Amino acid sequence: MSYDGFPPFISAHLQYLLNHYPHTIQIEQARSGTRYFPGSLDRFTLLIPYCLDYMKWDVIYNAEFPLAAPDVIFGAEDEDFHPFHVPCGEDGDSRLVKNSLTDWNNKDPTRLLALVTELRDKYRSYQEKRVGEVDDDRLKFEISTIVSREGIEMHMSSGVEKPEEVKFAVPLMNMNINKMVPACPWIHPQKIYLQVIYPVGRKYASVPSAPRLKLMCTPELKALFSIDDVKLPSWLDGMCMAEYLPHLEELLQRQVLEAVTLIDVRRQFIEALAPLLGRPLEADPKGFLSCLLWTLYVHGIVRSSPIVNYIRRGGATACFPFNQLSKTAAFSDVSKYTGDHISLFQFKIYGFIHL
Repeated sequence: MSYDGFPPFISAHLQYLLNHYPHTIQIEQARSGTRYFPGSLDRFTLLIPYCLDYMKWDVIYNAEFPLAAPDVIFGAEDEDFHPFHVPCGEDGDSRLVKNSLTDWNNKDPTRLLALVTELRDKYRSYQEKRVGEVDDDRLKFEISTIVSREGIEMHMSSGVEKPEEVKFAVPLMNMNINKMVPACPWIHPQKIYLQVIYPVGRKYASVPSAPRLKLMCTPELKALFSIDDVKLPSWLDGMCMAEYLPHLEELLQRQVLEAVTLIDVRRQFIEALAPLLGRPLEADPKGFLSCLLWTLYVHGIVRSSPIVNYIRRGGATACFPFNQLSKTAAFSDVSKYTGDHISLFQFKIYGFIHL
């Protein structure tokens, strides 16, 4: 992102936060809140990942008083979230505890990262406390069976216009996917999660309804592994997460290993194109999912090959303009040519092959 418009100290805080936070944070609605420096951006909205969703927190600096610590405004649903206050006594009073804002130093670029990390940890504890207080025997049992799993996050949502429900984000498979991928290009750890959503308050249901289930993964992994094509095992009556998760993880482990194996198969396929179509000008280094070729003459097309069994479930295709191109034509001009198209392995491209 561009840091133009931010004062140097805020820009340094943001750069350090985005470069060192273990998950992807987004910044929206950068704006100015000062009368005297209207062009100086000193407030923005952070989109912080939590429980397979994003929390929107407004961070308010003051460009007129740069030494002052920023304020943080949480979402409307979290009006009871007071991270730096602890109750003291039975009369409802609370006291302020030492925190990342106590000895704020605007010259230290690490301070915003420390603040966001501390607030997110406090928010996680706050949500775990809310979920633990829900009067639902089934939910309490589910929590007791999975509490030992590392990395689980939970969120209690409620409101006037929507029913109460509890959402779990359960990390799956104790596999380091980054290490499995040759020359791994990913900065952040790649994970697959199961989102589990339980309705709350249906005490008189004869048979508890199955939770809503959805597989999710980090965006970078989605380009390599088609998470949407995975068919979830059925949730049987009376089943709990402790029973369901091992079957799902076994299924995913096989499919992830297959997807990683196919990376090398696709690389060999792209290399094998050289004698026929010329050396690729470019190849996707992450998963060898596409390559860019320059060829002037195509004398034959192979319509079926065992290679399609090793590419993707939907197969692969290539489509080249059938017109004869000029030897001096630039690659950016290829898409301007029109005419009949020929197919290779049942997929369509313009100037590159997508596997």
